[in-house]
Amino acid sequence: MATVFVKRAFKYRFRPTDAQAAELSRTFGCVRKVYNLALEARTEAWTRQERISCNQTSAMLTAWKKTEELAYLGEVSCVPLQQALRHLQVAFTSFFGKRAKYPRFTSRKRSRRSAEYTTSGFRFREGRLTLAKMTEPLDVVWSRPLPEGKQPSTVTVSQDAAGRWFVSLLCEDTIAPAPATTHAVGIDAGITSLLTLSTGEKIPNPRHERKDRTRLARAQRELSRKARGDGANRARARRQVARVHARIADRRRDFLHKLTTRLVRENQTVVIEDLTVRNMVRNHRLARAISDASWRELRTMLEYKSAWYGRELVVVDRFFPSSKLCGACGTIRAELPLDVRAWTCECAVVHDRDVNAAKNLLAAGLAVSVCGAGVRPQRESSRTGQSAMKQEPPRRKP
Repeated sequence: MATVFVKRAFKYRFRPTDAQAAELSRTFGCVRKVYNLALEARTEAWTRQERISCNQTSAMLTAWKKTEELAYLGEVSCVPLQQALRHLQVAFTSFFGKRAKYPRFTSRKRSRRSAEYTTSGFRFREGRLTLAKMTEPLDVVWSRPLPEGKQPSTVTVSQDAAGRWFVSLLCEDTIAPAPATTHAVGIDAGITSLLTLSTGEKIPNPRHERKDRTRLARAQRELSRKARGDGANRARARRQVARVHARIADRRRDFLHKLTTRLVRENQTVVIEDLTVRNMVRNHRLARAISDASWRELRTMLEYKSAWYGRELVVVDRFFPSSKLCGACGTIRAELPLDVRAWTCECAVVHDRDVNAAKNLLAAGLAVSVCGAGVRPQRESSRTGQSAMKQEPPRRKP
């Protein structure tokens, strides 16, 4: 199989100086202001049944900088401001294409602040990254190397709700396909066991949120005691809650990355079920556990890693009766409540609910792979009607 070419983001922590932090904070504020002003102008034009292009909003930005009220927009780099206008254009394109809702105004209290720089807004030489309007390079913690001989095309600087600073460099990368194998696996997602494989292996659910639930509750109680407003004590308590959430999310993401990489490397074909997480979290008894399991993120990782390493990911329709179907005789049980974890078929075969479902998913997925037709028509993986790829579509070497 040919080598896959992708555009890949490499994310690193960095520690800004006081001057750099102040400059970036001003840039974040200006990016938010420009985005909201352009959205307001385009919304007013929309009520008049007119459309404003991205070039027109760029001309508006030039005019805004000349006013006394918005003269501070000229004190920061113009590159992130122009990128904010392009991001707004992408949002409107998705809206007019009926792939997303109408763009919303960004809040000053949003959990993540960011600014994007193109090649004209930064300098990257000998492993030192310097942004526009700054005299010193960023103190980046280079936890892993960039692709050899590649230069970043864009740099995104962000700060999360916990106060951590990140820089993300988008570079072209080449990914060699994994060694070919004949193994295939069916995967049944659950809560008690995060995944049950058709081989009979059950991967326990780490329950990251439950492990830190006491710490999270304590931090939220401290926050609730603080007077509402922009006080320093409330901001400090809010950051403490955000740190606990960040700890949970980081551990969950690390676990899912290791798990999905293992599944993709060991198997040529991976079969999963098309779960409607959005509808499932409406069950208030299970919503917290389902959200903590993060099935949507797991599927996204499997999708783009399968494309990277030359594997096949088959998604079986959500209405396929994987749990009720007897893998031995093909009998479909009429009812199977969630509290029933093992059941006996009419043919006297005793089934573990999850293992049986994983084996049935594997059989259905192999039928799709070989015959090219599934049990039911496969739906798109997201509300946008497109595959939920985290990275850009790969380009294969001719």
